[in-house]
Formats: sequence, structure tokens, C-alpha cells
Amino acid sequence: MNHFFKTTGTLVVAGVLCTQLNAQTERKDKASFKPKTNEYYEAMKKGNQAFSEPKPAAPLVLRMDQSTVDAPKSTTEFKTIFYQKPESQGETGTCWCFSTTSFYESEIKRLSNQDIQLSELYTVYWQYVEKAKEFVRTRGTSWFDEGFETEAVAAMMKQYGIVPLEAYNGMKSGQPFHDHKKMVEEMRNYLNFVKTSNQWNADQVAATIKSIMNFYIGEPPVTVTVAGKKITPQEYLKTVAKLNPEDYVDVMSLMEAPYWTQAEYKVPDNWWHSANYYNVPLDDFMNVIKNAIKNGYSMSIGGDVSESGMDNKTGIAMVPTYDIPSAYIDEYSRQMRFSNGSTTDDHAMHLVGYAERKNGTWFLIKDSGSGGHNNQTAPGYWYMHEDFVKLKMTTFTVHKDAVKDLLPKFQKKS
Repeated sequence: MNHFFKTTGTLVVAGVLCTQLNAQTERKDKASFKPKTNEYYEAMKKGNQAFSEPKPAAPLVLRMDQSTVDAPKSTTEFKTIFYQKPESQGETGTCWCFSTTSFYESEIKRLSNQDIQLSELYTVYWQYVEKAKEFVRTRGTSWFDEGFETEAVAAMMKQYGIVPLEAYNGMKSGQPFHDHKKMVEEMRNYLNFVKTSNQWNADQVAATIKSIMNFYIGEPPVTVTVAGKKITPQEYLKTVAKLNPEDYVDVMSLMEAPYWTQAEYKVPDNWWHSANYYNVPLDDFMNVIKNAIKNGYSMSIGGDVSESGMDNKTGIAMVPTYDIPSAYIDEYSRQMRFSNGSTTDDHAMHLVGYAERKNGTWFLIKDSGSGGHNNQTAPGYWYMHEDFVKLKMTTFTVHKDAVKDLLPKFQKKS
């Protein structure tokens, strides 16, 4: 039985209260996708990991006290040639290409007054292809890793040309830094399989190496567009960049080969065993470097950078007296360190300027590695004293005109 009764402004029907004047509107809730987060849980997990798996303290390394050294403190203290701003090579062993590509960018400006940035990874790509071919040719005895020599850039330009950076940067969208660890590991694993299974098909190996790189760093272009016209990388090298790879030479100074001869630079990164290095006495080596930069020629320079006198916070690189006093740095101390392995072929950089001070000549070194980019006063640079170059830098690549007085002293190779 239903009972109806009336109260002020309210009607009760079968025990249900209904508001006549202000009926409740129907809700329509919405939602959106958000990251799944639990900050408290993440903090708790990190705390437990820190307790159960404490990280070992960073190892201590012996570093020179440079607080009283009369050294440059800014890039503005140097007389420089034109160069592009420092770029990071990321977590890759491509210093050889970043430094030498930077060098060729400066050469383009010097020779044809053009401001062009070139693709480093285009050269890196084809170097891996050539290295894989050599691995097949030598039945797996040749060295396959990330490092190469500065000489390789001219060799790859001669064979494959070059493209501008905007056409190929070797990075995926949103990628902050270059990182080739997985790519190189996959290529190594594949080549190890080739070796153990005796599958020495050069075309197949090259194609597989390309496919691995295409996934990680992308496929390089076969043409680029300039002024509305498509041209090949070889055409870009000749008609736009206007570089002649034959105009560049590589110089070293080591007693293990006769001076004034072209010899092999015997390091793993010289995997093709090039014997085109012009070997000169140490005094000539240093004189060429100084005269070249003072006359507008930069160079890609390589050698050892794992030294007590290098501090990547100050950016200063020098030889401390507790290593060897300046007066005792000569061709013997230089060769001894190379022979016993304390001077190694670590890193290549771009020498772009110089400054004369009472304590000698300092060079401004542009660096694509993390060491130079950690410089607190000028990220991407080293301030390198001439003693460090004299003792620890082993080779450089430069335009032949910068060494035109030396080249006639070499006999032509038969």
C-alpha cells in the first residue's frame, strides 16, 4: 500500500525523498592517460638498493695541482682560426672522425670561405663497411673496433664522398647523444659468427653490417639536394665542399722508423697498416705545428690523454715536473713512452689556436670527447701546453702546404 503525505517543499513517495526544485544533475566524468608513478615506492626502492648494494667509492686518481700554473683561463686568450662550435661524440669511439671532420670544416672556410658543417657519421658508416671487408679478406685476423685514424677521413672522402650534417646525423629523433655500444656489439657478434662458421662471403658480410648500422644510425643518403638539384656525395665533395683528399698529409715523429721516410704508424687503430706517415725528427714535428697554426693552418692531432697533468675541470693539459722536467723532454723520452705503452693512441682532437706566454706556447684544442666537454670554464676545449704536445701527441693531419718545406726531403715511394 502506498502512502502519500506532503511536507514543506518536499514530496516523499514510498520512502524516497525527491527534491522538486533542485533535482541533482547527471555527472559525466572524464579521464586522460598519465604516467604510472609512485614516487614514494621509487624512493623506497632506491633506498633499499643503496643499503643492500652500496656503490663503491669513485677511485682516486693522481692529478697535478694546477692552482699556481700560469695557464690560459679562457678561449679568448688564444689567436684562432675559423672553426665550428664543439660537438659531442657521445658514448662512441669516433673522436678520429669528429676531430678530423672539424678540421675539414675549417679547411673549407680557409679555402673557399664557406661555412659548412659536414656529417661525421657518414664517414663512420663507410669505415665500418671497409673494416668488415678487411675482416673477410684477412679471414678474421684484422682488428674490428670503434677506433680509426685521422688519415681515414680523407680515404673515405676519396672513395665515398661526403654529405652535409643536415643530410645525415646518425641519430634517431629525440636521441640526446650518440651511443654505438649495442651497434658495435652486434656487429662484433656477427663477425665472430662469420669467423667460426667460415662464411667468408664479402658481399653478404658487407650487406649484413650495413643492415645492422641502418637500424641503429640510419641509412646514409645516396644523393643530397643543393640549389634544387640532386647530386651524389662525391659531387658534393668536389663541387660544394671543394676539398681534394689528395692535398692532405699525415705526420708523425717516432724513432722506431727512420726519419725522413714514410712509415707505418703501428697502433691497432691503423687497421689497414697505412705506411703513408711522414716521419720527422721531434724538433721539426713541433716547428711544423707552431708555424702551421700561426699561418692559418689548423690540424687534427692525436695521441695520449690519460695523464696526471690533464685536468678536465680546469681544461689544462701539461707535463708535471714529477713526470719529467721540461728540459728532458726529447725524442728518447717520447719514444720510450710509446714503446713501453705509457703513451698510447688514445684520442684525436682539433688544434685551432695558440697563445704565447712566458712559460711557453699554449694550444687551444677543440675536443669532441667527454673530457674536453667537462671543462668548467669552456666546455669542449683543452688548453694544452707545448710540452704536452711534444711528449704525448704522436701524429697530426694537415694540408700539404703547411709542410711544403719538409716534403722535398722525403724520397718518393716506389
